[in-house]
Amino acid sequence: MARISIPEDQQADPFGYTARTHAVPIVAASGAFAAAVYRHSALPLREFEGARMRTAQINGCMVCKSLRAERDVPQLYSVAGDPNQPLVTANGPAPDEAFYAAIAEWRTSPVFSVRERLAIEFAERFGTEPQALAADEHFWARMNAAFSDAEIVDLAHCTAAWAGLGRVAHVLGFDTVCLAGLSGAQAAA
Repeated sequence: MARISIPEDQQADPFGYTARTHAVPIVAASGAFAAAVYRHSALPLREFEGARMRTAQINGCMVCKSLRAERDVPQLYSVAGDPNQPLVTANGPAPDEAFYAAIAEWRTSPVFSVRERLAIEFAERFGTEPQALAADEHFWARMNAAFSDAEIVDLAHCTAAWAGLGRVAHVLGFDTVCLAGLSGAQAAA
C-alpha cells in the first residue's frame, strides 16, 4: 500500500508518477544514481549481486528481492536499447538461483568465494551496523587484502544506492508494484 496518494490510473507505476510530480529534481537525481550503479560498476557480477541482494533482504524491498541483474538490468538500464551500452551484466558470469537462495546464510554457505562473502558482509554491515563496520580493523584488513581501493569505493557507492533507494521504495509502499518496464512475471520471479 502506497504511503502517498497515487491516482487510480497511476497505481501500476508509482515510481514514474512520483518522478513526474513530486520532488522532481531529487527523484531524477536518485534515478541517475541508480542508473550509474548498473551502468558503470566495475564489480564482478556475482559480488555485485551478492551485496545487492543482501541489501534488498535487509531493506525488505520486494521489487529489489525479485530483481535479477542478468534478466532485468538490460531492460531497465540500457540506453535506448543500445546493446553496446556498458552494463554490470557484462562483468562476469551471472549467479544462479542457488546463489540467491544462499545469501541470507552467507557465513556458512559453501556457495561463495572469499570476495563474494566479503561483499555480502560489507553490504550487511553497511545496512545494519555502519559505525561498527567503520571501526572494525580486522574486517578492513581482510577487505583491503581482497579488494582494490577503487573496488571498495565502487562497492560502497553501490550499496549506498541500494540501501537508500530500496528503503525509499519499501517505506513509501512502492515495492509491491513492478518497476515500469518489467513484466509481472519477471518482477514476481
